[in-house]
Amino acid sequence: MDKRKIAIIGGSGFIGSRLVKRLSARRDLAVKIIDVEQSQRFPQWYQYADVTQPESLRQALAGCDAVINLADKRQGAVRSTSLYYQINVEGARNLCMVAAELTIKQIIFTSSVAVYGDVEQETDEEGHFAPCSHYGKSKLEAEYVYEAWRNDSDGNRLTIIRPAVVFGEGDRGNVYKLFRRIAKSRLVMIGDGRNRRSMAYVENIAARLEYALDQQADYQVSNYADKPDLSMNQLIGVVTNVLGREDKLIHIPYLPGIWGIALLDLVGKISRYRFSISRAKVQKFCATAQFKSNVEHNFVAPVDLNQAIEKTVKHEFD
Repeated sequence: MDKRKIAIIGGSGFIGSRLVKRLSARRDLAVKIIDVEQSQRFPQWYQYADVTQPESLRQALAGCDAVINLADKRQGAVRSTSLYYQINVEGARNLCMVAAELTIKQIIFTSSVAVYGDVEQETDEEGHFAPCSHYGKSKLEAEYVYEAWRNDSDGNRLTIIRPAVVFGEGDRGNVYKLFRRIAKSRLVMIGDGRNRRSMAYVENIAARLEYALDQQADYQVSNYADKPDLSMNQLIGVVTNVLGREDKLIHIPYLPGIWGIALLDLVGKISRYRFSISRAKVQKFCATAQFKSNVEHNFVAPVDLNQAIEKTVKHEFD
């Protein structure tokens, strides 16, 4: 039986490595990792290519049947915002052009719930687009590029997955930083802690992408978040319980807390000293950010959210 040849762009990264591990266990697939960085876990399947360099993509994607594009730069992790547009938008144009040349008929793109911007209530795929960061804006522009590719030729199949904030073992993003502060009792809790935020465990995202690969939907756009959403108080409770500790965090009511941070912002502006905390960060921390999917499918996440948090905390801090 001929194996389907699957290219994973960004396969050396955090989500990509988990996805490669899942797909490599299957006998019906042949996996190729395409990235600008060498794969440390699966060097035998690695081939260099850069989404901003079409010729490198042509060489790497030759003979492939489907592409999963995970190429990304973490939100807030780049100094020049133009890099978001180079990787997400220009990269999408290059990938679609090469896919058309090589008659690749299936593309799966990982976008982000950042395309919705700040939300006041739980938001599904019909939510209003209002990205408030260049990361979110570039992801949304990239979606339009892929949709044009899908409409350009009969038989083109496109799936767009919009994950909530992703976490898991080995990641060093915002969720890890939050867990670390809780673990070290260095978190100053501002507000009542009842705000809820959607999260997505890396293993579950990898499984969802695998499901999309097998589903081969003609066209599908789907949010992804592991449910149920936890409040900040519940999240802190899960982490401290895993570590066998009591909540020893400092709790400050919202209004006094935000006034104090505003004063700190003013001091920083006058002194030109950049504090690690700001009013914008506190407001984001205290805000609700909930997302859901109304797309009908039979996917079941392999790992429960509480179990995912437990696995992550034990791996990093226990």
